[in-house]
Amino acid sequence: MATKRDPTKLRGEILRNAKERTVIEDRWEVVGDASPPKTRKRGYKYVDELARLQFELIKLQEWVKIEGLKVCVLFEGRDAAGKGGVIKRITESLNPRTCRVVALGTPTERERSQWYFQRYVAQLPAAGEVVLFDRSWYNRAGVEHVMGFCSDAEYEEFLRACPLFEEMLIKSGIHLVKYWFSVSDEEQEARFVERMHNPIKRWKLSPMDVESRGRWVDYSKAKDRMLEHTDTKLAPWNIVNADQKKRARLNCIAHLLRQIPYKDLEPIEMALPPRQPDTDYVRPKKSSQHWVTELY
Repeated sequence: MATKRDPTKLRGEILRNAKERTVIEDRWEVVGDASPPKTRKRGYKYVDELARLQFELIKLQEWVKIEGLKVCVLFEGRDAAGKGGVIKRITESLNPRTCRVVALGTPTERERSQWYFQRYVAQLPAAGEVVLFDRSWYNRAGVEHVMGFCSDAEYEEFLRACPLFEEMLIKSGIHLVKYWFSVSDEEQEARFVERMHNPIKRWKLSPMDVESRGRWVDYSKAKDRMLEHTDTKLAPWNIVNADQKKRARLNCIAHLLRQIPYKDLEPIEMALPPRQPDTDYVRPKKSSQHWVTELY
C-alpha cells in the first residue's frame, strides 16, 4: 500500500512553487525609478494566501471530476485588466485534462458565416471539466461593436439573444460564472507603459490594445450597455476591482471557490506494484543517445 501524502507537505510544495513564481514576476520593474516594489502592510501574505486558495482549487477539481460537473467561467474586461494573470494562477496547480483554457483567435471566413455562438459552443465543458474562457462570446458586445467588426443589427441581436443562450446553458446543467475585471484609466495606462518597455511582457501589447486607449469612452458605453442587457438573475456579472493585480487574483479565486459547493475528499490510496524484472533487457549505451547538456 502506498503511503498517503501528508497534506501539510503538499501545501508546502504548492507554497514553494507559488513563491518561486512570485519572485520571478517581481524581478522586473520598469515603471518609476526601477526600485523594488514596496510591500503593502496587510494581515496576510499574498504568497501564503495564493497557495491556500490553489490547494482548495485542487479539491474543487476532484469534486468536479467525481460528480461529473460542467463548469464554464468567463473572464472579460478591459485590455491589461489582469484576466490572464488570474487564469494562470487558477490553472497552475490543476490538471490540464480537467481544467482547460479557451482563448479563440480571429474567426475564419467559415466561422463568420456560422451562427455567432457556434464556435463557442464547441468549446463548452463536458462532464467533469472546467473551461476558462479568456474572452468569450462577449467579444461582440465589446471589441466587435466598438471597432466596427460587426453590424449594428448583429450587435442588437447579440444583446437580445445572449441572455437566452446563457439560460439554455444553465438549464442544460452548466455552471456558468462570469467575471468582469474593472481597471481605472490611470492603471491601464501604467500597465501599457510597462508592456511597452518590458521585453518579457511586450508580446501582450497588440495594435488593438493601443487603439482601445483612444476609444476609452466608447468601450465604457459598450460595457454599460452589455451589463444592462446581460446581467441577469440566472447569469449575473461579478465585477472584480483589478487596480491591484494580486488582490484581484485572490478575490476572484476565493469568489470562484464559493460558486460551486464541493467537499474535501480523501485521496484514494493506491498500491504501487513492484517493477517488472528486467531479466532480458539490455539498456542502450548512453553515448548512443542525445542527452541534454547539464548546465545546472
